[in-house]
Amino acid sequence: MPKSWRLFVVGWVLIVAGGLLASFIQTSGGIELRDVRFVGASGRPMSALLYIPAQATASTPAPGILAVHGYINSRETQSGFAIEFARRGYVVLALDQTGHGYSAGPAFSNGFGGPDGLHYLRSLDFVDKDNIGLEGHSMGGWAVLAAAAAMPDGYRAMVLEGSATGKPFAADGTPSWPRNLALVFSRYDEFSKLMWDVERARDVVLSPKLQGVFGTGTAVEPGKIYGSVADGTARVLFTPATTHPGDHFSNEAIGASLDWFAQTLKGGTPRPSSDQIWVWKEIGTLIALIGFVALLLGTFDLLLGLPYFAPLKREAKPVVEQRNRRWWIALALTAFVPIITYFPFFILGAVIAPPSTVLKQGITNQVLVWALLNAILTLLIGFAFRSNKAKFDIDWRLSVPLALATVAVGYIAVVFADLVFKIDFRIWVVALKHFSLAQFQVALIYLLPFTAFFLVLFRALHGQLAVKGESATGQYVSAIAALASGFLVLLCIDYGALFLDGKLLTDFDPLSTVVAIQFLPLMALVALIGVFTYRRTNSYVPGALICGLFVTWYIVAGTATQSV
Repeated sequence: MPKSWRLFVVGWVLIVAGGLLASFIQTSGGIELRDVRFVGASGRPMSALLYIPAQATASTPAPGILAVHGYINSRETQSGFAIEFARRGYVVLALDQTGHGYSAGPAFSNGFGGPDGLHYLRSLDFVDKDNIGLEGHSMGGWAVLAAAAAMPDGYRAMVLEGSATGKPFAADGTPSWPRNLALVFSRYDEFSKLMWDVERARDVVLSPKLQGVFGTGTAVEPGKIYGSVADGTARVLFTPATTHPGDHFSNEAIGASLDWFAQTLKGGTPRPSSDQIWVWKEIGTLIALIGFVALLLGTFDLLLGLPYFAPLKREAKPVVEQRNRRWWIALALTAFVPIITYFPFFILGAVIAPPSTVLKQGITNQVLVWALLNAILTLLIGFAFRSNKAKFDIDWRLSVPLALATVAVGYIAVVFADLVFKIDFRIWVVALKHFSLAQFQVALIYLLPFTAFFLVLFRALHGQLAVKGESATGQYVSAIAALASGFLVLLCIDYGALFLDGKLLTDFDPLSTVVAIQFLPLMALVALIGVFTYRRTNSYVPGALICGLFVTWYIVAGTATQSV
């Protein structure tokens, strides 16, 4: 096989292999998986994945579960729960909240989509309408609480994962509402103050708000059932040893929900809660995600070998002579200025760039403000280090179509995997999905400023840190250290404090802390693309254009749209 084809072929092989594994797991035991669309009460389209066990038919209806993800996630985030529910004979509707995934916006509207999801689930003739469970993570908990409030007789039991009744977005809980409630609240949940008004998640048992829901005046005892399942007043608390986003990746958290529905819903298939296979689906989609990266790089290599793009092919010409004191200072500034400014710029972004009819996504706006202000700081640092001495070979006329064609092939792979295997490319909360039409239109607004950020970043990266005579491995390691190590340090310090003391150092903004988890692999991938393209073109432009396209796609398709 010609060398230029290897990464391209390996990429497709990994995508297909990972897709086959993931598809096998999520359809094991004869489960049918459907990608469904239906019209919500507001007339806007809603999206979900529907898992149908083999035994669920119109003549033998099966119990059903509505499963809803949290903020800035999508229906696939719930796949660990959904797969295990379906393996136990439950029909599962894994819903995209309003303004998330492929459900129309705005986010937070129509009870987060929960009432629409329950109404649709109850409309299916193969669902036993007397045995329906509701399960929601974080903001998805508020979605299922809204469904319970809209249809108080439309469900039999509920599991809240990392969520809560009451303010800010749900009705107050009581000893009798919601019906048959299990709370799964992890010992290291980052949102304990928001959810249950306690500083540390491990102290949730002492929360007066929680005690009111459980009908007790003393500390809630984990694992103990309060009230009566028969009367609909049962309550139980589970406290798995994980974090808020970790609920999605925890056998213990998923097992708690399995145990509760086994006790409160009738008609399921008995299976130990310890018998879980969902992680193999995650492994499959991770393999596919790695394949996507290989495909992207392989496509770039292939296209660069074509006569049309051949003028771009140049050997990299670094100007830095050696890793001296000046080089190490530049590396440290590149790594740590972005994390020092992370929270201030994110908070500033929320203030000066709230969702609007032009910039429709709140989280994306915060990332954009962080990126643009860091681009300005990078220019200032670059001026101080005189990185303008670097000599790049720049050809915009060829670089733009090369970047567009490279990302287009990657996009085709994502669409292919969705159509054939019904998967996105992901591991845990790091996920790449194709656009809805509305998201594509939103992405066009963000594309230019994000691309400008990467043009500035890559010019500085290759101008200041690429060293003459350095090996490929050395260049990749240096670039990844420059762009990702700061976030690794931030997360280690923050989560180290959480695991040791029960509280984030940045508990003033836990959402941005959780968002930072995705920055670590994303910035490492950006560094990989940047060095790969630079070494083949002696230019920062193709890599910056590819990353501008890819990162805009990743963020816009994976977060919430608050304005329509």
